[in-house]
Amino acid sequence: MPSVSTASRRVALITGAAHRLGREIALDLAAHGWDVAVHYHRSAPGAAALCAQLRSAGARAHPVAADLGDAAAVPGLLAQAVAALGRVDAIVNNASLFEFDDALQFTADAAVRHYRVNAIAPVLLAQSLHAHLQAREAQGCVVNLLDQKLRNPDPDYLSYTLSKAALDAATTALAQALGPTLRVVGVAPGLMLPSGPMTPEEFGRVHGDTPLQRGCTPADVAGAVRYVLDAGAVTGTTLLVDAGQHLVGRGRDLLFVARGSGAGAP
Repeated sequence: MPSVSTASRRVALITGAAHRLGREIALDLAAHGWDVAVHYHRSAPGAAALCAQLRSAGARAHPVAADLGDAAAVPGLLAQAVAALGRVDAIVNNASLFEFDDALQFTADAAVRHYRVNAIAPVLLAQSLHAHLQAREAQGCVVNLLDQKLRNPDPDYLSYTLSKAALDAATTALAQALGPTLRVVGVAPGLMLPSGPMTPEEFGRVHGDTPLQRGCTPADVAGAVRYVLDAGAVTGTTLLVDAGQHLVGRGRDLLFVARGSGAGAP
């Protein structure tokens, strides 16, 4: 069991935390007094390395594994985190499946794969956290990572977009249903890192093409997540962290804008 001193620290379970944005969020929260359950699926070495780094910085950290595409495995993820760290106060639903399709390539199988990881798993995790917090007579927060393209639609990555739209709707519904025990908030990043098959050169062409003449960064988004976790009066809404990218309609995913192409798969 954790000691009295460590038991008072809040614990966040971050899905897909071993790399990229999830790793940045974990490091940021640990630097501001949180302990972290580091979820991974296939990235065991990355999760172990991140946990070691978090521990060296003074936080408690523990890797927890689950395939978010397997609905039966999802509820056990919270149980793993509680067993390792004694409690969970927040979940950051960062893990996401991102595979290309469009209206002509769309298949039911692709849609279901995205829906399981990007929408069903976050709802199941919110459900589990709500039960855990009620048993503790405590309150907590779920942060759902969305996407600025929900405010700036284009026809690319259709299955991904539909699954994120479902998670956007779930953010509102869960905030209504699970309060006051649980606040549920969306954070919608813009382009932060090369995504999918985007090269560093292509990323550089479009990253700063925003009203602020700069792109958003993983550190920007991590700071927004931390703000939401501490913002006790915020629920059922989405914070866009994209340097205004959603205000500039281009009609295509930025991958195609960077390539100057009007059609075709990546």
